Amino acid sequence: MLTTRLRPFLDRVVVPLEATVNYLRPPTGGNAMTSTATIPAGVDPVDIDALGAVVRGSLVMPRDPEYDEARTVYNAMIDRRPAVICRCVDAADVIEAVRFARDEGLVLSVRGGGHSGPGYGVNDGGLVIDLSLLRHVLVDPRGERACVGGGATLADVDHATAPFGRAVPTGVISTTGIGGLTLGGGSGHLTRAFGLTCDSLIAADVVTADGQLVHASEKEHPELFWALRGGGGNFGVVVNFEFRLHSVGTVLGGPIVYDARAAGDLLALYRDFMRNAPTELGAFFGFHLAPPLPFLAEKHHGRPVCLVAACWPGEPDEGREVLRPLLELDAGLGNGVDTMPLAALNSATDALVPPGLHNYFRGHFIDDLTDDIIQVHAARGPSVPTVASAVHLYPVDGAAGRIAPDATAFSHRDARYSTVVAALWDDPADTNAYVGWVRDYWADLYAAAPRGGYVNFLSDDDGAEGIRASYRDNYERLAAVKLAYDPHNLFRMNQNIGPAS
Repeated sequence: MLTTRLRPFLDRVVVPLEATVNYLRPPTGGNAMTSTATIPAGVDPVDIDALGAVVRGSLVMPRDPEYDEARTVYNAMIDRRPAVICRCVDAADVIEAVRFARDEGLVLSVRGGGHSGPGYGVNDGGLVIDLSLLRHVLVDPRGERACVGGGATLADVDHATAPFGRAVPTGVISTTGIGGLTLGGGSGHLTRAFGLTCDSLIAADVVTADGQLVHASEKEHPELFWALRGGGGNFGVVVNFEFRLHSVGTVLGGPIVYDARAAGDLLALYRDFMRNAPTELGAFFGFHLAPPLPFLAEKHHGRPVCLVAACWPGEPDEGREVLRPLLELDAGLGNGVDTMPLAALNSATDALVPPGLHNYFRGHFIDDLTDDIIQVHAARGPSVPTVASAVHLYPVDGAAGRIAPDATAFSHRDARYSTVVAALWDDPADTNAYVGWVRDYWADLYAAAPRGGYVNFLSDDDGAEGIRASYRDNYERLAAVKLAYDPHNLFRMNQNIGPAS
């Protein structure tokens, strides 16, 4: 239920977005899959009685009425049919499920929030460890720490930390799983102020491929801890994260919307502004089709727009003064900048990305917004194809950029921006057109600035070469950690790093 504290902002921004994209949702909710689909012969080849006898959580198999719902992930392009889904309720369940998958030689997927674009949280004919019941968030305000379950979402974290005036720097879609976000690095509204999500990670409890629970930190299993901060889900199942908290009460935030016809000039102005902006300011640039936001004139609804999504965690009047150059641009069409709980800002666009849409996206780091990069965005950005689609440039400088590239697995500390080009659509008949739009856009960006992309924004098209480019000089060290903790590559349903030879 929506809390009273969030209601004023949600009525103003989120509810109109919900109405805009409601037609995009499949009639039954979730992915456009039906329980009447034929289950392939042999999809349940293992005797799972032994597993059922030792776990407290439930097992879901193809014969069960909830099977289709349980195998559904956000991306409707993914239609996989695992043999068994283990809904774990504690670390012991995860240990037993990992051991079972290893001993039976099953493909193993780990599902947190279910947002993985390539759909790595589910597989065909194997076992899925579903962490969605591990959503505890225990806040220690005196110690400035929070223990967070491996299946928690960003909304769970925001809800638990807000009463204490604290926050973990996370992403920009509140339904995202904290596990996948953190393990990939994690960028969002607070990145410039406090660093990536993984930079606030103090420790993690991990079930490794040999079915052992280990505590990883700077002092215990330090190489594993290093790898968990950006190396993806390659090294085990994290059942508990321990985060450092930061003082954040309400924030000054919201979108500033501009006419996309001025995209080139706007990007140049944004580049110059961000070079000198205080690092407390989070402000990502985006291309969208305008939803019917109340501060936008109706004539702009559904038309291509540029926007800057701002977040200032400090004193509001100071933030307004910092943002004044962006608020007073001639191309401005309106803005929703206001004081609000961080949770409201983090959930403001959730309605644009409901489960059940087809998803395809690719990522790209850039040193800066060069004239060549601006030219690509100015030419292609206004062609964003659907209201749920977007192109975003997330700043990853500031606090995140002050950490050495080899201090964590996340290596692109010298980049200023992490770009994602994302198409989301409802009709499968549009797949080739929208996937082609992303690929062509990304190819032009890569030609202008050849560089890897954020691992959580990679697609299967990026392949092994793209994964190496994401980690650069850190790749060989990650492969060595993989050899130590998962020598047989049990955890391979991810942007995979193979064990060192």
